[in-house]
Amino acid sequence: MKIAFTTDGVDLTGEIDTRFGRAPKFLIFDTKSRAFEVVDNTQNLNAAQGAGIQSAETIVKLGANAVVTGHCGPKAYRALNAAGVKIYNTEIKNIEVALQAVESGALTPAADADVEGHW
Repeated sequence: MKIAFTTDGVDLTGEIDTRFGRAPKFLIFDTKSRAFEVVDNTQNLNAAQGAGIQSAETIVKLGANAVVTGHCGPKAYRALNAAGVKIYNTEIKNIEVALQAVESGALTPAADADVEGHW
């Protein structure tokens, strides 16, 4: 399984960004190989509109099965959900700690968006 974390960091010690669509980067962690890659998302950081949907498209293209973020708006939630990507909203700051929470089942997938659009 591949898990995408919103971040501005470069490794597992980084912090989770609170916004999905406007996160500066995504850290994509492969639970099978235990390897990760960091993908730039700055094209959506300052987008006037559509950042959530465009970021969701990026996540799907990268093959992620789940996203861990602080918050996810309605359009991004619908796009990710339609692609079968689980969304985990969390207040955990550290990627490594959040990864452990997902793998242990301590985090529950979101049932809906948790913020309004353009949050």
